[in-house]
Amino acid sequence: MSDAAVDIQVEWIPLSYPEKRTFNETYGFGGSQGMVHVEAMLLRPKDRPSKTLFFFMHPQTSMDVLPVPRSLVRLGCHVMCARNRYFKNDSVLIFEKVLLDFGAWIRHAKEELGYEKIVIVGWSGGGPLAVFYQSQAENPTITDTPNGDPVDIVGAGLIPGDALIFQAASVSRARILVEALDPSVVDESDPDRRDPRYDLYDPANPMQPPYSAGFVADYRSAQLARMRRITSWVKDKLAMFRDRGGNEVERGFVVHRTMADPRYIDPTVEPSERKPNWCLSGIPETVNTGPVGFARFCTLRSWLSQWSIDDSRADATECARHLGVPFLAIENSADDGAPPAHMREVFAACASPDKQYHTIQGANHYYAGQPELLDQASGITLDFLRKRKLIDF
Repeated sequence: MSDAAVDIQVEWIPLSYPEKRTFNETYGFGGSQGMVHVEAMLLRPKDRPSKTLFFFMHPQTSMDVLPVPRSLVRLGCHVMCARNRYFKNDSVLIFEKVLLDFGAWIRHAKEELGYEKIVIVGWSGGGPLAVFYQSQAENPTITDTPNGDPVDIVGAGLIPGDALIFQAASVSRARILVEALDPSVVDESDPDRRDPRYDLYDPANPMQPPYSAGFVADYRSAQLARMRRITSWVKDKLAMFRDRGGNEVERGFVVHRTMADPRYIDPTVEPSERKPNWCLSGIPETVNTGPVGFARFCTLRSWLSQWSIDDSRADATECARHLGVPFLAIENSADDGAPPAHMREVFAACASPDKQYHTIQGANHYYAGQPELLDQASGITLDFLRKRKLIDF
């Protein structure tokens, strides 16, 4: 069903709330005046009231024009696509602070907009964020960031969602990065200095698909080693700033060549129905060095909170162990963005006594050109919620 077949009402909602900080990370959305400014789009079918809100948030972008939220609205749902303070600028993102923005929106939806039930939908990159939020809303433990900066999640009074949909999502941004990081880079300041053994895109490399299990294991170890070298450098810089005092407390940097997951090239590595020589951002070799590769632009603190496999807390596998609400996982079997293996790992870890897993055969990440598969996924979601009396239509 197209948007034209349903009269969708779209309302822009601004939200501001106070926050104390020691320095600014973003321009405008988290300003020096002590206020955080965020925005959301509320999408509703005309003349279809509801007491249930489907809530979406992504770490860096808005989802109001993307297929999954629009599909739910066409089926009669009220949907909020909220933006956090790092909208379109994840180079400085601190996940712990995103939880505060997430929680401010959930509270606004309940107390100001009057919704009685909140269904959190963690689609795509919003998946690990959704699970991170819900786990801290149910069992708050965090009082600082991985760098030790204060962020009082325990005292924030986060309101839990009533159910969580984990759809076409990954374990974490850190896991996605460590599995895509190009281990051929031997000098972070000069990406042209590379170890040819690990350069997947060098036609002269004798290691060509299908890759042996031994090569993949060696490659994965080299990826982890590169990530940990970056993390060590980051921690050394932060320690340097602390030790010498003064007002210089943060630094930006570039991470080169970050889209070189063997899965992109060789479909026999964790076989699925995904398209070979492709990733959700395009041709892997091009994205590997382009401006939209994972973690291309970073700050020291953001690296620890968002990208470091040893430090980031936004890990859906670990966070899912603390969930108690109904949990629905929807895997797309031809996903070119979120590895199905990640979906299965998170589902296995989920502690909720009420959980279900469904696979949409042949579906790609965005359901591009697949409206019938998108409708199938949305239908599964609504059926799951109806049986638990979490929607009112």
